[in-house]
Amino acid sequence: MDLLNTLVDKGLRRELPTREEALAVLATSDDELLDVVAAAGKVRRQWFGRRVKLNYLVNLKSGLCPEDCSYCSQRLGSKADILKYTWLKPDEASKAAAAGVAGGAKRVCLVASGRGPTDRDIARVSETIEAIKEQNEGVEVCACLGLLSDGQAERLRAAGADAYNHNLNTSEATYGDITTTHTYQDRVDTVTKAHDAGLSACSGLIAGMGESDEDLVDVVFSLRELDPDSVPVNFLIPFEGTPLAKEWNLTPQRCLRILAMTRFVCPDVEVRLAGGREVHLRSMQPLALNLVNSIFLGDYLTSEGQAGQADLDMIADAGFEVEGAGTTTLPRHRADALAASGCGTGPAGCGSHEDSGCGSHEGGGCGPCGGHGAPEVPEVPEQVPADQARTDLVAVRRRGAGTDLAPNA
Repeated sequence: MDLLNTLVDKGLRRELPTREEALAVLATSDDELLDVVAAAGKVRRQWFGRRVKLNYLVNLKSGLCPEDCSYCSQRLGSKADILKYTWLKPDEASKAAAAGVAGGAKRVCLVASGRGPTDRDIARVSETIEAIKEQNEGVEVCACLGLLSDGQAERLRAAGADAYNHNLNTSEATYGDITTTHTYQDRVDTVTKAHDAGLSACSGLIAGMGESDEDLVDVVFSLRELDPDSVPVNFLIPFEGTPLAKEWNLTPQRCLRILAMTRFVCPDVEVRLAGGREVHLRSMQPLALNLVNSIFLGDYLTSEGQAGQADLDMIADAGFEVEGAGTTTLPRHRADALAASGCGTGPAGCGSHEDSGCGSHEGGGCGPCGGHGAPEVPEVPEQVPADQARTDLVAVRRRGAGTDLAPNA
């Protein structure tokens, strides 16, 4: 297949595909799917071998968010029956993080609902970062606190944060249909602030919200332009009680095509398989490891994932290996560039690793189309029949942070 040969060649050279090529990946047939996975897998192995980086989420503050993001169970007006609690104390957050590190997580992601942190919140999270690093030598810490004000990224970095996550989520053209309380540009500005402060930038997307193929390509191309180090790919979890509860637009095959397209556009960045993988990929999750080089271990913010041991078994059974703490995640050219920006120097610092998932890409060259055409692209995503919606797989988190029950790690 000329398209796939061209995309592999470009990926190995860190060259940007054309939009037509990216759209063509999403338009491939089920008969071609394994060929697509195999091609993108060559690019993944070129830059990351067979390593899988594990990340662990700690929800520092759950629910009661004033923003109206339609996909979110913590949004303003959400009727989803999720855990709601205020800020965890630093020792509570450190204890939760330790469970993930004990399970093999290399990075801990500290997340808090809300529009963005106050200066008092930054001080609180800074104490939490220091407590986690004191108790867990070598662990990477990524903060995800919403929109940043001037100077806040620098304070987080001074406290020991390695990275900052803020996802673009969807294309600029459709962003206003998903969220009205802030803008797409607000999100771009926050990613830029993190990058400029010397933090490893992490930014990704959510697929399955009713977007078109063009929207998916737009957001992934925008991510490559922002040049984060990690790109998490989330698949919408349609929580009851949210505006998108009836959006069941994804099949395992479509999820794999989206991951492959992301890998071709962002060949040498950490692409992370994030929320919703259990709901939409289901038994096809091991195949996705040929496309991504990072996953979250165990549970998510407000939903439960598969058992942590099942994640480890899946990685081993698929012929991959968990990335060790002393291993550099990012390819050397990206790790060196990050170190040059002043973000960390040790094995767990930004300068010698990459985050897994939130992601990024390389700024590589933008070459010509390659002389071949793309097949016609459908205007709307394929739909899942109503009787195939797997609502039984949407499990609200009832353990871990904010509860008295042991976390899943």
